[in-house]
Amino acid sequence: MNLVIFGPPGAGKGTQSKFIVNKYNLYQLSTGEILRNEIINKTQLGLEISSKMNSGNLVSDQIVSDLIEKFISNNEFKNRLIFDGYPRNKSQALNLHNLLKKYNQKIDLTLKLTVSLEAIKKRITGRSICSICGKIYNEFFNPAPINAECCASKFLQKRSDDTLGIAVTRYQTYEKNIKPVIDFYKQSNLLKVVNGETPITEINNEISCLLYTSPSPRD
Repeated sequence: MNLVIFGPPGAGKGTQSKFIVNKYNLYQLSTGEILRNEIINKTQLGLEISSKMNSGNLVSDQIVSDLIEKFISNNEFKNRLIFDGYPRNKSQALNLHNLLKKYNQKIDLTLKLTVSLEAIKKRITGRSICSICGKIYNEFFNPAPINAECCASKFLQKRSDDTLGIAVTRYQTYEKNIKPVIDFYKQSNLLKVVNGETPITEINNEISCLLYTSPSPRD
């Protein structure tokens, strides 16, 4: 089974993708993580990506396409991919369809997490990551333990692009580009909408029901 899960930055795509990975033995293909790895490795591509991300812009479709094809073409991940954060526009949706078809695969279900701009602002600006264990906290919804040795405030770090201005820009960019993508998957009867502001366990349960009733993947 290949899935697409999308929503604005901060909607919880990563959290729900990890839930699906653990329960259904799929592989999360996060475009954001792939791009950040290029930045961390300080490749030429990573420098270009970093400049665009820090200004709140998205990287080019061709760059992302080349990166994800490496995973689609790998038999280890055949019919086991969750596309987290891709596609973001109709051109990318068509490109993903063609890439999968090239390797005799398809999308079986698309999940759209809906979250308001006000909720996104708090999720992104309040987000911090422990540099020791990698746990993610949020000062509004899930603050780090006060007396924890590992996740003390001195070990908590914020991503350079987790600012209010960039959060708003990314949300507006997402909303502007996503309607054609929604229409694309609606036409194929693959789109399911999930309220991303309900408790995580409720979202987990709803997604489980949707996956249980979705068509079987093609071998």
